[in-house]
Amino acid sequence: MSDTGHYLGTEVEGKWWKRYTKDKLFMRGMGQYWYDEEGFYFLRYLTRRPIFIPFSAMKAFEMGTWHSGKWAAGKPILKIIWQKEALTLSSGFIVARDEAGTNILKSILEQKISS
Repeated sequence: MSDTGHYLGTEVEGKWWKRYTKDKLFMRGMGQYWYDEEGFYFLRYLTRRPIFIPFSAMKAFEMGTWHSGKWAAGKPILKIIWQKEALTLSSGFIVARDEAGTNILKSILEQKISS
């Protein structure tokens, strides 16, 4: 499964003004997302290596319309809360135009981390 989405950035410790810049996570943009048995991937257009968030690092999921200093014009944002080294990160993605579509992916990812 692969679909189009938008990556809005990764916050550090829940602070919208503090963005995580390592591992090329600082660059926002549109691209393709998918998941497999290992984790969630997002490949921004004009890049070669996808963002990868392993299921083993994921802790929770949130929804909102604002992330990393960006407002999504009312579109729902899926926020993946995860751990990297000693940091708690929150990566925001627009994965659907409506809340129902975003909730479908959120439910799938929740099932993956609970099993």
